[in-house]
Amino acid sequence: MTKTILIATDYSLESLKILKKVLKEKDASEDQNQYNILLVSGYDIGDSIRDLLFTTKNTIFNKIRSQEFCDAYGIIKNKYPHLINKIVCDIFTGSFQRTFNHYVKAEQIEEAYYSSSIKSKGKGKFDIAPYIRKCSDLEAREIIIEIPERLPERGRLAEIFAEV
Repeated sequence: MTKTILIATDYSLESLKILKKVLKEKDASEDQNQYNILLVSGYDIGDSIRDLLFTTKNTIFNKIRSQEFCDAYGIIKNKYPHLINKIVCDIFTGSFQRTFNHYVKAEQIEEAYYSSSIKSKGKGKFDIAPYIRKCSDLEAREIIIEIPERLPERGRLAEIFAEV
């Protein structure tokens, strides 16, 4: 059976620790399901006519998502091929709870995971965790991850291999 889960991210390598932890738990419980995973960040496009007409998801992803992030989730996908059907990066551009609820229904999302230690920072990004917590159609769970102050691999691909 295929299920869809949402993981709140800011497209940093630290946020992939949520994905790693979720997949490790599902693997340990010998889950037989396959998952479509949506890595979602909030993004405010703005209200300029020019921005609304000419901004595409690809241009937004080029601004907010690094190549290391893509490589890292590819490595994680290869580690758990029996659990992952596909991984899709997406953005949520709404600003109302009902818009988020419609997004959840349209994508048929059943579970959502977020971490309060991951804060979306950067131009245009916003945290979708409050929307996740308020959505009644989701089984939402907060994942506690520790981000050490000093990590030599921080910001590099090797960070996803570091066990803390």
